[in-house]
Amino acid sequence: MLQEELLISFLKKFDDSPFLVKMNGKKYRIGEGKPVFTVKLHKMIPLTALAASTSIALGEAYMDGVLEIEGDLYEALDHFLGQVGKFSTEAVVLKKLIPESLSKKHQRRDVSSHYDIGNDFYRLWLDETMSYSCGYFRKADDTLHQAQVNKAAYILEKLHLEEGMEILDIGCGWGYLLIEAAQKYKVRGTGITLSHEQCKAFRKRIKAEGLEDVLTVRLMDYRDLPRMKKQFDRVVSVGMLEHVGRKNYRVFMECVNQMLKDQGVCLLHFISALKEYPGDAWIRKYIFPGGVIPSLRETVSHMAEENFHIVDVENLRLHYNQTLLCWLENYREHISEVGEMFDERFVRMWDLYLAACAAVFHNGIVDLHQILATKGVNNTLPVVRWY
Repeated sequence: MLQEELLISFLKKFDDSPFLVKMNGKKYRIGEGKPVFTVKLHKMIPLTALAASTSIALGEAYMDGVLEIEGDLYEALDHFLGQVGKFSTEAVVLKKLIPESLSKKHQRRDVSSHYDIGNDFYRLWLDETMSYSCGYFRKADDTLHQAQVNKAAYILEKLHLEEGMEILDIGCGWGYLLIEAAQKYKVRGTGITLSHEQCKAFRKRIKAEGLEDVLTVRLMDYRDLPRMKKQFDRVVSVGMLEHVGRKNYRVFMECVNQMLKDQGVCLLHFISALKEYPGDAWIRKYIFPGGVIPSLRETVSHMAEENFHIVDVENLRLHYNQTLLCWLENYREHISEVGEMFDERFVRMWDLYLAACAAVFHNGIVDLHQILATKGVNNTLPVVRWY
């Protein structure tokens, strides 16, 4: 069958790691050596779809059960996604399919589509802190919970907090970082988020911890921050820059600048890329609409324009691989409960998302950087890595 032969011919370019394709009772070997995983295709994937976006075509085939992996999905993806540079994309098609959302209205919609799925859903597989960002594994046997506690402590140590300071968290999530800051460092804090679910849950946590006098959370776009006409001693943003959009990076940095006092310290924690690229099409279509991964160099460049002096840069890439593998394990332990909340396509989509993200971090396709900087020159910080 011609279409089948053409499909196998297309797949043969992904031959860095050998794998087996089963289709219509036949077996096809891709690459040299013993296959490290097996792909089972229940029907043809249109070549036009693979050419338009290999990522979307394969992702949708997995979501629909057309494509299955015999064995461990993460292990297969860990071998296969190292070749993501060979994926085909048609820029015109992708631009029409996945426009970059920059308006406040669109970014509220995009954020809500991911983070407002439901707090009960996220509680199934996140740890008790409800931290949905890269953990920090100080020890090889750290649990996910310990790694998230470590991460919050590490960030707060880097910020060099002192009692009585005020801290702003842009994209505060469910609020664990600010709660830790208020309780351990006796600081006051404000968090902002575009997620109704996160805001609601954070307010409950503030009340439960008796921190109403020192912590505030607002449902707010970062671009509205200057209207507060207030400045903070510290500004932190964890996992938020990826939602800003390439054309708005400078605007974001300007807002951080306006909110930070002279000589104030800021920390940006974000998924980053080696170079500027539009991102994975499947992720943008199904997981993070409007999301773009910034490169480290463009981030630093925009910070320089706002007179931010870089104190330190750290890459936590392998910590995110381990974090995602923990999330994936938790997700699979509760997959029947996820199935009670959502349909089978959603269940498979999130399984693929977590496994694929773990694989791309392991392969160095993306990184996780923390940038520590000061607004203007600050000669009062310790001259060694105090943290």
